[in-house]
Amino acid sequence: MNTTVTIALVGVFCASCVFAAEEQVESVNSRIMPAFHAMADQTPLKLAWNATTIEEHHAWRKKFHTKLIELLGRMPDSVPLEVRWTEKKEFAAFVRHKVYIRTAAEFWSPAYYFVPHSPGDKRPAIVCLHGHSGIWPYIRDGSEAQIAKAKKSQADYAVYLAEHGYVTVAPIIRGWNETAADFDTGRQRSCRRVTMDAMMLGMTPMGLRCWDAMRAVDFLQSQPEVDPERIGVAGLSGGGTLAMYLPVLDSRVKLAMIGGAFSTYRASIFSDKCNHCICNCLPDILQWGEMGDVLALHAPHPALLICGTKDHIFPIAGARQQFERVQQVYRLLGVPENVDADFFEGPHAWSNHKTLSFLKKHFGP
Repeated sequence: MNTTVTIALVGVFCASCVFAAEEQVESVNSRIMPAFHAMADQTPLKLAWNATTIEEHHAWRKKFHTKLIELLGRMPDSVPLEVRWTEKKEFAAFVRHKVYIRTAAEFWSPAYYFVPHSPGDKRPAIVCLHGHSGIWPYIRDGSEAQIAKAKKSQADYAVYLAEHGYVTVAPIIRGWNETAADFDTGRQRSCRRVTMDAMMLGMTPMGLRCWDAMRAVDFLQSQPEVDPERIGVAGLSGGGTLAMYLPVLDSRVKLAMIGGAFSTYRASIFSDKCNHCICNCLPDILQWGEMGDVLALHAPHPALLICGTKDHIFPIAGARQQFERVQQVYRLLGVPENVDADFFEGPHAWSNHKTLSFLKKHFGP
């Protein structure tokens, strides 16, 4: 065999090897989501609730509560309560104030404070936390499109509850509207920036935002019209996620209404089929517990879940499954009536089908 022929045959052989190797690569899994799902399948929840006695529940609660506070990250240093009152507007059923609450040495949290006109004794107050649409639809203000969105999704619960006699405060969540990192350029939110910077400092977006909400509770307790023992939280979407975590961090929050944010982590935030913002991600949570375990930490205090059956980012099947588990917790503690769900026919939205009756039952008129 001459040299020319040998080189030609070697070239043919090498090309067929490469082709065979490519065929082998195509037959194995090199996609990231199936790999992540497989890893999740192989990661048991180390602190999932499985108590059969009240003693076992309290032991579990101590362990998981400690772990969840750790996962929510480092918090800013405490500062004395300071409030700046900057705006006052009269409406038919309430007065709306714009205030700034100092939540850290270097940060003031803007908030809208609603005080009903109707006279009476100290009344319950609700911290109303908005989602990724920003503050305007949640306070029934802004552009025509934002007001229309408020009506369509019933996101204006801060206003709705104030119209029905409850004091409410609606903070602008850190990273949205005027608190956005690049608000001056016209952007209304900066979740990615908040998430990156918080995590590099050993913090989380949820932890920081709950910290600001805790300072809003400080503010409420300082107001003469507020009953400091009847403070609750309400939230939709990203605000619903915060409403689930806030009572874990602040025992002064005695009631929670969580809308458009409850399912399973696996079926929602972890899923590649649901479109979630990075700021909803709590690092390490899927090693320890599910959403039902988080809500179980709120027991025996009242909790209302508000979930649309057509919510495609927090699937209803996961919500039903986790609600059944939470009901077991409340039954074990002897207060099954303190947890309820409004599984309404609708999309990713709020619902007031049960809010007023739930509040009246647990907080009174």
